[in-house]
Amino acid sequence: MIAAQPSNGVVIARLLICSLLWASGFLFMKLAGTVHPFVTAASRASVAAVALAAWFLLRGQNPLPRRDEAAPWLLLGTLNGWLPNVLTAYALSQITAGLSAMIQASGPLMVAVLAHFAFVDERLTGRRVLGVAVGFVGMAVLVGPAAFLDVSGGALGVLAMVAVSFSYAVGNIYAKTVRHVEPARMALGQQSISALASVTLTLLFVRAEAPGQIAANLPVLAALGLVATAVPITIFMTLIRTAGPTKAAMIGYLLPVWATLMAVVVLGETVSPRDVAGAAIILLGVWIVSTAPKAEVG
Repeated sequence: MIAAQPSNGVVIARLLICSLLWASGFLFMKLAGTVHPFVTAASRASVAAVALAAWFLLRGQNPLPRRDEAAPWLLLGTLNGWLPNVLTAYALSQITAGLSAMIQASGPLMVAVLAHFAFVDERLTGRRVLGVAVGFVGMAVLVGPAAFLDVSGGALGVLAMVAVSFSYAVGNIYAKTVRHVEPARMALGQQSISALASVTLTLLFVRAEAPGQIAANLPVLAALGLVATAVPITIFMTLIRTAGPTKAAMIGYLLPVWATLMAVVVLGETVSPRDVAGAAIILLGVWIVSTAPKAEVG
């Protein structure tokens, strides 16, 4: 079954809503304080998986994987789940957050290139190249020159973040090829596999401290899993299916815009003229890509 193509307005609305909800995760993680990264990842994925499973049960559907869903669940749970989470945690112990964010911003560029070769209707056009490039420039302005000047930590941290971006890019491309699984079930599978892997890592490396950390931050961790994960990942899978991976990947540029805005409104942080300029450039890039027509087939 071929999904109906949404209008440009619907695509932009889904991008904004999805990125807003996803970006709220930065706020929730900030509010969670000193929770171990493995505990955060395990709680986030577990809450999301349980919430999505409950939604399927309410619809009278079995949340357990069907035989033809096993491979997509495993691959998406690895490529878009536990593997980039672990690599990101390692990278942040080696390099600055600004540099890691800038490297991860290469994700939409990787998706655009991979999609060009993978799908006929995702061929790179001048407008798509311009939009992705403009978004990348906006990210560079938003993160600031310090990201390019501070490369302490060496090559391993940088390589880890490059691997993160590539893993997400391959996962997004793969998600579009999975036609027999509805987007919500792909989201359920991804979070279920992520939960299994991150809970295992928590049991191995955090152990006794985990229950106390979860209990002390339960409302925040629950919101992280439900609001910032279960809902946006479902919207994102729908975007990949209907709008294509190149347009869906532009969410990566919108996340820091929303994160910065929420930090100002909720946490009382200040915003600089550079932040405003970077956000404006990013939004321009997202608009250029989101309104670009699909490549001609034939």
